[in-house]
Amino acid sequence: MAFGARILKTGMAVTLALYLSVLFNFASPVGAAIAAIFAMQPSIYRSWRYFLDQIQTSTMGAVIALLGGMLLSNEPIAVGLVCILVIMISMKMNRADTIGLTLVTVISVMEASGQWQFALTRFLLTLTGILSAFIINISVFPPQPRKQYIQQIENVFTSLSLLLRTAVSHEMKESVFRDEKNGLEGAIKALADKYALFEEEQKQLRRAKYSQTRQMVVYKNLLNSLQKGYQVLEAIDRHYFQADRTEQTDELFDRHLEQLIKYHEYILLKFEDKLKPGANDSEPLGEDNDRFLKSAINGYDPQKSGQLRLSVVAAAIYDYGYQLERLDKVADQIHRMNADDKESAVLSEKI
Repeated sequence: MAFGARILKTGMAVTLALYLSVLFNFASPVGAAIAAIFAMQPSIYRSWRYFLDQIQTSTMGAVIALLGGMLLSNEPIAVGLVCILVIMISMKMNRADTIGLTLVTVISVMEASGQWQFALTRFLLTLTGILSAFIINISVFPPQPRKQYIQQIENVFTSLSLLLRTAVSHEMKESVFRDEKNGLEGAIKALADKYALFEEEQKQLRRAKYSQTRQMVVYKNLLNSLQKGYQVLEAIDRHYFQADRTEQTDELFDRHLEQLIKYHEYILLKFEDKLKPGANDSEPLGEDNDRFLKSAINGYDPQKSGQLRLSVVAAAIYDYGYQLERLDKVADQIHRMNADDKESAVLSEKI
């Protein structure tokens, strides 16, 4: 069972919400606890965004529920109709993420048959829960998505390199390979979700700094290279072993995959600035990648079973290599820019 900071913070937010509800003498503090659970977000920006959005939709929901309770009472069909109306309005406002908690507010207010005192209490309970989650999120283990992203990149690459090294040789047990591959797929999806979070924050900045834009380019290329590597695994799993092959074919594919993995690892060391000075000048992969593709499809015979499948795998491997070349160029550019920045800083200090 995984235990992380977000799990701990959710429990702390619920506790704080309940304590504040007792402190403010709310009759039913459960609503604040529910709001705290909904409001715990993966980043400080999203917590703040959720807070603002939820205030809008909860206010709208409470008002509509108040009117609905006055006009239609609290009959089940009336509650259902009001919920439908609130969902439609929330969707129109582009506030789909807040619908769940807003409906909890609506149902609670409708249950009281439109009493405005209860509606106000319900709204304050929701506000208490959201504020509790926001306070805990920014004060206890504040989210550091960028640092976590780099750590996840390293972990995903470790898993990817193991699977690619054993994919063609078929050394790993099939059940273990499947489990590792499924785990890798989930890890890459989590990385893509985290990148989407960065992209969302970047779009909200009216004038993003150049360094932040440069960082986004790095993150995107790091993610793309892992995704291309996973696509190689998918192609091998679906097509490679269904084709007629020779030992030379297996050796060709296995050798080139090993070369790509080492190249990928070398590039990551560049980004982490772990290489000695002068060791950054790696040989271009382009020619080797082209030679591999030509050798893989050389002598293609449509009469042989599954020959087209080998071409599909070869194309996926070639695409992975091409993406690594792009990543290598980005690493070189970042390295040069960092060197220029350090040089400029030294000159500024001298002046």
